[in-house]
Amino acid sequence: MDQLATPWGAIELARHPAESREGLRAFDAADDYLLRHLADAEVDLSGAAVVLGDRHGALATALVAAGAHDVSSIGDSFLGRAAARDNLSRNSVDPAAVRALTTRDAPPDRADVLLVRVPKTLALLEDQLRRLAPALHAGTTVVGAGMVKEIHTSTLRLFEEIVGPTRTSLAVRKARLIFAEPRGSSAPAPSPWPQRYALPDDVGVVSGRTVVNHAGIFCADRLDIGTRFFLQHLPGSGGFSRIIDLGCGNGVVGLAAALAHPDATVLFTDESYQAVASAEATARENGIADRAEFRAADGLADLPPRSADLVLTNPPFHTHRATTDATAWRMFTGARAVLEPGGELWVVGNRHLGYHVKLRRLFGNCATVAANPKFVILRAVKR
Repeated sequence: MDQLATPWGAIELARHPAESREGLRAFDAADDYLLRHLADAEVDLSGAAVVLGDRHGALATALVAAGAHDVSSIGDSFLGRAAARDNLSRNSVDPAAVRALTTRDAPPDRADVLLVRVPKTLALLEDQLRRLAPALHAGTTVVGAGMVKEIHTSTLRLFEEIVGPTRTSLAVRKARLIFAEPRGSSAPAPSPWPQRYALPDDVGVVSGRTVVNHAGIFCADRLDIGTRFFLQHLPGSGGFSRIIDLGCGNGVVGLAAALAHPDATVLFTDESYQAVASAEATARENGIADRAEFRAADGLADLPPRSADLVLTNPPFHTHRATTDATAWRMFTGARAVLEPGGELWVVGNRHLGYHVKLRRLFGNCATVAANPKFVILRAVKR
């Protein structure tokens, strides 16, 4: 549990899941800097306030503590939304006090105050600013926040192009603010997302197929080398009928599994709403959506035991900019819980991450399917 001292009193915050081994806080210096600026500048919070990219609900919770009554929070992370809901309750606030929207929902019609936590990818920032631009007016207060290493010239250029004249603050505790003044006149160009690209000719059953990518997806403009290696070595036999693409991204791995096992159903799941939307669009593009399910979720939580016989995953090893294996471990334990006896977990990862140690500890076995100087594909069977 973390405590953030705000100008309107201290609030209790935690990440989700609360038992996470990551040891990371539910807020950072950029959240603190932004909230202190709102108080010091006496920003009027009586109108419609919109928060974009609030990572764990620190900003939305503080706004309610400051007396804001019309707050919308837009986020791409299922875990971030769960943390925000929990943190509101933790501070004796009804979660319904904040309108929780995903990045795929229609944005609010009006924003008198827009607070932006700069996301990891410039594409997601552009997509969301373009979607929100019609809600801005000449009197809207627009403030962005991020750590210095997250804010680049290209970030400021996007605010300038889509919102209006932009300047930055001095850095405080390695955090910086962005101030943009809406033009309140001509509407900006529509978002260029989603985008499509054709897969190369050396990736098995999906060679030449088209994948669809919404903004913010990892390697949205090309096939990343780890996934390429995975696609070249996926199981082509085994009688699998219930397959899960865990951490599905744009769904290319699940697509390959569906094409290789035409009688199987495939669950595409990710904690990113943008990813799940991409996977669904990819499935529809390639004619397999009728035997697929799409789920934004906390990994495999809430799925029944023995509900799958094959889980495929390329786990992330970053949480925002922090390196951690906690997410991979939770994905592995979730996979073991949902696999039936004899079911298989296939994992691709960087060789140096040592996933084989974790898999042997959890499953009691682990075999190397394929390896190259950078990546390894591992297979664990539930006994």
